Amino acid sequence: MSLDNLRRRLAKPKTSIQLCLLGIGAGLIAAILIILFRLTIMLVQGMFLDSPDDFTTLPEHQRVLLPVGAALLIALFASLTGFKHYRLGIPFVIYRIKQHYGQMPIWNSVNQFFGGAVALISGFSVGREGPSVHMGATGASILAERLHLPMNAARTLAGCGVAAGIAASFNTPLAAVIFVMEVVLREYKIHIFVPIMLAAVTGALATQYVFGHDLELSLISVSALSFWHYPFLILCGFVLGAIAFAFNQNLMMIIKTFKPISMFPRLMLAGLLAGLIGYLVPEAMGSGMSAIKIAVETPGELQLLTTILIAKLLATIFAIGLGIPGGIIGPVIGLGVLIGTLMAYFAQFISPEISVAGTYGVLGMAGLLAATLHAPLAALTAVMELTSSPQIVVPAMIVISCAYVTALQVFGNRSIFLQQLDFQGLPYQVSPAKEALQKVGIMEEMDEGFKLLYSDDKEQIRATLSAIDSQTPLIVYDEEHGYRLAEYDLSLISEQSMTITYIELQGLSTQATLADAFDILKDKRSGAVYVYNQKNNEQIMGLLRWDQIRHILTMRNSLL
Repeated sequence: MSLDNLRRRLAKPKTSIQLCLLGIGAGLIAAILIILFRLTIMLVQGMFLDSPDDFTTLPEHQRVLLPVGAALLIALFASLTGFKHYRLGIPFVIYRIKQHYGQMPIWNSVNQFFGGAVALISGFSVGREGPSVHMGATGASILAERLHLPMNAARTLAGCGVAAGIAASFNTPLAAVIFVMEVVLREYKIHIFVPIMLAAVTGALATQYVFGHDLELSLISVSALSFWHYPFLILCGFVLGAIAFAFNQNLMMIIKTFKPISMFPRLMLAGLLAGLIGYLVPEAMGSGMSAIKIAVETPGELQLLTTILIAKLLATIFAIGLGIPGGIIGPVIGLGVLIGTLMAYFAQFISPEISVAGTYGVLGMAGLLAATLHAPLAALTAVMELTSSPQIVVPAMIVISCAYVTALQVFGNRSIFLQQLDFQGLPYQVSPAKEALQKVGIMEEMDEGFKLLYSDDKEQIRATLSAIDSQTPLIVYDEEHGYRLAEYDLSLISEQSMTITYIELQGLSTQATLADAFDILKDKRSGAVYVYNQKNNEQIMGLLRWDQIRHILTMRNSLL
């Protein structure tokens, strides 16, 4: 199949072998980028840490200097682009997918790779999933741009890159698919779901090949809970919902408070605060695995766990709030396990004969993740995959439901990603009409049966009209006016008094979608656009009228 035929096929919003194969390709590119990212972190940390993400063995002065030096490096690297390419992470990816079909600026991605790696290497309380999502979307964007694919297909491939990025980061392909549908795209269409699923599988297989099959929470032992735990689980869900609301509110408060301050001093302040917290509580450093390990090994040390919890809350809020380039999911997982382990102290009185610390730790993670991100189904699938335990499903559903409803209904909590987008002034909401039109490439609906005339001479136009079908559109080109659509009265073609009116045409490339044509024509509610070849701007491929768009919106809603 030629590239032109491939592009025409992808313009249709339907499941196809071609789109599935491209999804696998996007997933593989994303996985390679994330593997390189993870290997960079592991290799550098291996030079000065006894075990990855464990900063407790470092001398006190190194725990202070390491984040400060890292913040300086991040600031200096970002300053090379004047900080104009410093919008990073999952919120920025959501915005680019919704408003720009997932096209990712390359310098933002370079900042994300370098800054995210330095932040994680040096012990900032941030997660690797933020950089993974960003780089996954970038890899898919590069593939779509190199092949000049229709933008509706490029948008789907961006979702594939995100799913592969999460799967390659946590080895959770199912949770990655649900996260893309629930948080990033916020819709479910079968022709989008299948390529994203294949991309997630590709990302998971690639990371398993390099890093093995170990899961992030495999060290946690999960036990079955009796029915008598369920009332307490409901209470735990209420508490987790309240904590999620407080976490989001305080994070946004930090973001808003320090917004007037330029990025360089903000990053340096983040380094100083991280160094101070690392000096006092080294267990709070890192993405969260160190804290999880301590919670698993010493579940009865309430004072230690409480200290780590408070320190890690502060470290996470200040790191992300002040602009350190990292994700929020990793720290939230660590915080949730700590909170759940503390709750297990009281749950132990319900079943003193078994240890429930690990089970409650996982449930704490699930509830906090669901309420913070507004992603209950993604949180549930993540728990199922990370623990490989069917016994956790029913208790997790109870905790997640209670935490999510409490955060939403009682406190009016919103997704932290959407709050960040609103504050940054990045639009992510698209009207239903435009969202439907974004899914169809302009090549699918354009009229290719037109006549092109390189002259506006009236006699030549009359002669041309007499020789073509009355339904064939006539496009006239001249250097002064460019491309115009000629309209006329059919009954007067043979008359000297025939009046010809011209409609100015604006061009769109074959990569465009119906939404792009809609944006051009919506104010006039009339007119047309011409479609030109991406490689040759002078080669017209087709014509699309406003009447066609209106017909699609009114008659083909079920297809869109």
